[in-house]
Amino acid sequence: MSRRALLTGAAGSIGTTLRRGLPAYGWGLRLLDTADLGAATGDEQVVHADVTDPAAMEEAMRGVDAVVHLAAIAGEATFAEILDVNMVGTYVVFDAARRAGVGRIVYASSNHAVGFTPRSALAGVDVPIRPDTYYGVSKVFGEALGSLYADRYGLAVGCLRIGSFLDRPTTRRHLSTWLSPGDMVRLAAAGLAAPDLHFAVVYGISANTRGWWDLTPGRRIGYLPQDDAETYAGEVLAGAPPADPADPAERYLGGDFGGPEYDAAP
Repeated sequence: MSRRALLTGAAGSIGTTLRRGLPAYGWGLRLLDTADLGAATGDEQVVHADVTDPAAMEEAMRGVDAVVHLAAIAGEATFAEILDVNMVGTYVVFDAARRAGVGRIVYASSNHAVGFTPRSALAGVDVPIRPDTYYGVSKVFGEALGSLYADRYGLAVGCLRIGSFLDRPTTRRHLSTWLSPGDMVRLAAAGLAAPDLHFAVVYGISANTRGWWDLTPGRRIGYLPQDDAETYAGEVLAGAPPADPADPAERYLGGDFGGPEYDAAP
């Protein structure tokens, strides 16, 4: 019998990719979302529920071995919206897992947790926290919560600071920050299987020749990316203007999220 993982936010783009890819690694999936997930196939189970509902999440945890927590507002929004879904929802998921005796959570964090960090040759996971938006703040919260639940309750927690998850890179920045669908599956599978995981933060990008982030922590948990955005460099850069160091997309690890268009409304 396969192990079973609860996949929150399963209807999203990453969730859909993991739905296709994780069964090859021996995982049966319980898929959870408020959106339409279609009919269950194979070893799938489908649950329509909201991650902010403690009773629903307690029920969803029954009989699962691990959680991949993706459910979130996947970008900037008002603080109230971010607080409800990304922060309260993440707390509800972690605490329901703790109470149900689920031993492992793979948490979808983001590069925006350190988004206001100026670019450097190769940023490690130990750079100071510098979120670029309320969305980034919510990912810092999730990482901190994961650290607490690892230390206090013994959960194994892997936080994946995901870069630019796309079918293929389309901008200069993506040549550094791209995470391919195949590598996203490999990253999540590594987080689910790492044998000695206590708490880890790793960057989620492919093996990009121009990568900005250190992949060594990911390799320590078994993440071996196979794709490289450089394959697309010729077409991405064809006719593109020279890089502007003052452009937030070039200046900050979080890219455009550091620009003035993301200032909070008065």
